[in-house]
Amino acid sequence: QVQLVESGGGSVQAGGSLRLSCATSGLTFSDYAMGWFRQSPGKEREFVAGISRNGDSTNIGESVKGRVTVSRDNAENSVSLQMNSLKPDDTAVYYCAARYSYVASNVHVRYDMYEYWGHGTLVTVSS
Repeated sequence: QVQLVESGGGSVQAGGSLRLSCATSGLTFSDYAMGWFRQSPGKEREFVAGISRNGDSTNIGESVKGRVTVSRDNAENSVSLQMNSLKPDDTAVYYCAARYSYVASNVHVRYDMYEYWGHGTLVTVSS
C-alpha cells in the first residue's frame, strides 16, 4: 500500500531552521505531484509548498514565501522541505501529500486535491 512518512520535525528557537523529509513507498513517485501542508490547533489545514512531479515547478505558500524551499529526489522517492527563519507562527503539524498528476509541470495547492497523506511531523518554534 501507499505510505508517506514524514521526518525531521522537532523543537527549534525562532530564527532557526529545519529540514523536513517525506519518504514514500507503494507508488510510482515520479507520477505524483507532492505537497506540504500544515495544521495547528483551531486552524484549517494550510498549504505550505508544492512541487510538480518532474520537479520543474514549485509553488510556495504566501505565509512562508522567502523562507521555504521544496525539492524532490525522484531516484530516492522523497520530497523535502527546507524551512529557514522560523517563527512561532510556524508551529504546526506538517504533512506531506501526493497527487497523481497527468501534467508533468502541475503543482496543486488545494488539500482536497491530494490522494495520499502522511501522518505528519510536529514542528514547534519557541520565541
